[in-house]
Amino acid sequence: MALIVVLAAGHAAAQALLAPPFGLHWGDSPEKLVAWATRQALDLTLTLPADQPGLRVLRIERRSGFLPETQVGALEGRFLAGKLYEVTLHYFDPAATADQMESRFDALRKQVVLVHGALLTNQQQRLVADQFVTRTQSFHREPVKGLFLLLAFTEMEDLLRKSKEARFSLIYRNDNFRKELLEDLKKP
Repeated sequence: MALIVVLAAGHAAAQALLAPPFGLHWGDSPEKLVAWATRQALDLTLTLPADQPGLRVLRIERRSGFLPETQVGALEGRFLAGKLYEVTLHYFDPAATADQMESRFDALRKQVVLVHGALLTNQQQRLVADQFVTRTQSFHREPVKGLFLLLAFTEMEDLLRKSKEARFSLIYRNDNFRKELLEDLKKP
């Protein structure tokens, strides 16, 4: 019995290492985000993918500008069986240049490192096709297997029109919890 308590406490502590933002908790219901978005007069979009029964994707954004008291353009919560297992913060700003967005990305990356520890490089690539250049960078942190955050930057440059834009996202994901929820869905 003591071993079960120690293991359970270790599992809870590991998940606390990487709690989702905005005061959310793994397993929260969509109603918590819906209530917050309603109080803030934000737009809500609910997606129910037909090929993934039980999955609900709730996207919250303002018609223009950022979410209250942030530089976040949109927040997206993924729910399986009505329980939160992933939160994505999307950073975009039509008024900002690609260089400004890259500067914001670098600042967020430094902040994430201070809060969560060193990030590992996932990907850094540059592709040129049909007069478009796509540059991506991504970094991740996985304090325990299956519990991670991913920071991804994308810049699109149109060589023909001499324009470019950039955006980035910060994803918090509890894949361990998602797998548990999937197993529960399979039970009769």
